[in-house]
Amino acid sequence: MSKPPASSKTAPSKTASSKTAGRKPRKTPPMPRAEVEPFIRALAAVHPNPRSELDYTSAFTLLVAVVLSAQATDASVNRATAGLFTEAPTPQAMLALGSDGVARHIRTIGLWQGKARNVVELSRQLIEQHGGEVPQDRAALEALPGVGRKTANVVLNIAFGQDTMAVDTHIFRLGNRTGVAPGKHERAVEDALVKRIPKDLLRDSHHWLILHGRYVCKARRPECWRCVATQWCRYPEKTPAPG
Repeated sequence: MSKPPASSKTAPSKTASSKTAGRKPRKTPPMPRAEVEPFIRALAAVHPNPRSELDYTSAFTLLVAVVLSAQATDASVNRATAGLFTEAPTPQAMLALGSDGVARHIRTIGLWQGKARNVVELSRQLIEQHGGEVPQDRAALEALPGVGRKTANVVLNIAFGQDTMAVDTHIFRLGNRTGVAPGKHERAVEDALVKRIPKDLLRDSHHWLILHGRYVCKARRPECWRCVATQWCRYPEKTPAPG
């Protein structure tokens, strides 16, 4: 590739004329620990009675819904499980339905073939190893097919009232963008949130953070002008209202 004329080095360009062209986004500094509680309480005021947006009727249907929600939206999972849970609301019924039967209901969501096999196999293991009940133990949950740490945390939090923090893409983004719990990976953000959020707020913080990340602190363009916690957020490049 030939080099541009020497004179072009000083010639203004469309990108060079912009003050922000080529500039790396400024890194968000950590939020002071004393400000974490008011930040969380501001989010809590918007959703005083938070709940999962997944539809479920029992610990078992919650577990299945969360397994199915990997790389899928809650809305798409709810559409798929409406018929599935009517036909198979228990591990015994799910096992009897079989992989093909489960697949018939969930073909509209991502990775449906593997998820169908996992749902049937975890149902089998629940029956054989846990008397058909969902265990309240993290290690036992994570031993089930398709169940990782995040899924276990969701089930322990919602179904059994434990103070766990499930870090999904929304919470991971929020932890780093706002400075409330910076971390290079999901476990680091989880550990920071558990350490920094007051214990009496921890259980519901899972919901408050997800809802805020899903509807306000969005991935592509955070709607900072709508944020009720902006005064504590350390994000250095807050977005103005459109127009």
